[in-house]
Amino acid sequence: MATRDIRDVLGSIGIGEDEIVSAAMELYFPHPGVETRDKAEARFKQEMAIALSDPNLALLIYAGVLLESEGEKCNLPNLKACDYDNDLTCLIADEVLGLAIAKYIGGYKGLFDYVRYDKAKPGILARLGPFMDDVVAGLIGGVSANMYTRAAQD
Repeated sequence: MATRDIRDVLGSIGIGEDEIVSAAMELYFPHPGVETRDKAEARFKQEMAIALSDPNLALLIYAGVLLESEGEKCNLPNLKACDYDNDLTCLIADEVLGLAIAKYIGGYKGLFDYVRYDKAKPGILARLGPFMDDVVAGLIGGVSANMYTRAAQD
């Protein structure tokens, strides 16, 4: 039996790899090994493929997908529908998930990049719901950190 790929799950909810890469490149800055946007984009795609092949990461992302889905249906425990819709600042579970994803992929450097993307909300991040914007920002942050780190080592 074939396994389900997290890329397919993300695609089914309108989050394509190209949109993730595009959002990542909005905050790109030249760095040794990724001096051009083309080099950075190619390296980011490589790093993202490595990250997304990890079943633990896939499950963290999937948790965000499920939370977002349940929030849209007003099925999250201890939350009113308006609390989910307004992405209350007292609701931090989404941030914790984004932080966990970023740190899992890119360590402390991943956390730094997660914060950059979470605050700026470039590209697709601006249109995602309260859980998925943090999940995808965490993915981008962790992958970006690895991209810059490994590119400088090559």
